[in-house]
Amino acid sequence: MGSYRSRLDIIADILHVVSQDAKKTQIMYQANLSYKVLTKYLTEVSEASLINFEDEKRCYVLTAKGRGFLEAYREYSKDNRHIEKRLNDINSKRKILEELCSSK
Repeated sequence: MGSYRSRLDIIADILHVVSQDAKKTQIMYQANLSYKVLTKYLTEVSEASLINFEDEKRCYVLTAKGRGFLEAYREYSKDNRHIEKRLNDINSKRKILEELCSSK
């Protein structure tokens, strides 16, 4: 069973695509989103001033605030992976200890 992306993961995926200037269809396919979900998130990230739509280019572009979000997200993601790995290691050790205490 696959894992679901969190809200922050989806926003980061959108911003990553938009960092290369992108049209709505490009964002939808490259961020792997349905049109309905894309529309919801584009509104959200636009209102948060993470992206802007540039009429003359007819595409979405990343703002300075959006670049800041991506930098902070990369750091968060790296820390999160490290913590998840440590938690998995700890849970494995706990399971071994529980098995050693078992009367079976």
